[in-house]
Amino acid sequence: MNELAKVDWRLWLGIGILLFAQSTGLFLHARSRGRKAWFWGLWGLTHFPSPLMTYLLLQVWKNYKKKRQTKAAENNLKGAKKDG
Repeated sequence: MNELAKVDWRLWLGIGILLFAQSTGLFLHARSRGRKAWFWGLWGLTHFPSPLMTYLLLQVWKNYKKKRQTKAAENNLKGAKKDG
């Protein structure tokens, strides 16, 4: 505990700015997509970079899944047009 008291105040300020920036970015991005903005914003204040990495992975996975379904639907339509 004594080591934490000796840490320079600039380090604590930097950590606070980093967490606040991460939280704000997650909140704004999630709000623009309509995805539980308050949850992501509050979780982003707790630690770094787990909330950011989790959010990015979930967004990438969801977009990949949506594109894959869209592509499959387009292929089914093209196949149906060729048969008809």
